[in-house]
Amino acid sequence: MSKVKSKPADEIASELSYEAAFAQLEIILQTLEIGELPLEESLTLYEQGINLATYCTQKLDEAELRVSRWQPGHQTTPFVGWQEG
Repeated sequence: MSKVKSKPADEIASELSYEAAFAQLEIILQTLEIGELPLEESLTLYEQGINLATYCTQKLDEAELRVSRWQPGHQTTPFVGWQEG
C-alpha cells in the first residue's frame, strides 16, 4: 500500500462527497483491522481515518441542521429503533 498523506477535515471537504469520504473510511478501517501494516503506516491511516470521520460527522450535522429548518419548531424527530441494515 502506498503512503497516505493525512489531511484536515476542512481540506477533505473540497475534494470528497460524504459518500466518497465514508467509503474511504470503510477501506481504512478494513485495512487497519487486518493489522499487517508497519506501525508508521498504520498511524498515518489512523490519522486519515480520524479526519475522514470528523468530516463525515460534520456533513451529517449540517444535514440534520438543514432538515430541522424544515420541521415545525426546528426540531428533528429521532428514528427510534432504526438500525443500519
